[in-house]
Amino acid sequence: MAARLKVTQIKSKISEKQNQRDTLRSLGLHRIGDVVVRPDDKQNRGYVKTVAHLVKVEEID
Repeated sequence: MAARLKVTQIKSKISEKQNQRDTLRSLGLHRIGDVVVRPDDKQNRGYVKTVAHLVKVEEID
């Protein structure tokens, strides 16, 4: 079974750069407290790296 990432938005996207707001939207996050589970691949790792200061990431099986 492939590893997955549980991504939780913990900070607001207000006053962040447009590309970071777009990245949150691409991950499926809209407001503080939203949680999404995404596959652990290069694309999603890049998304998480871009907004690392706004999200909390956990690896799940």
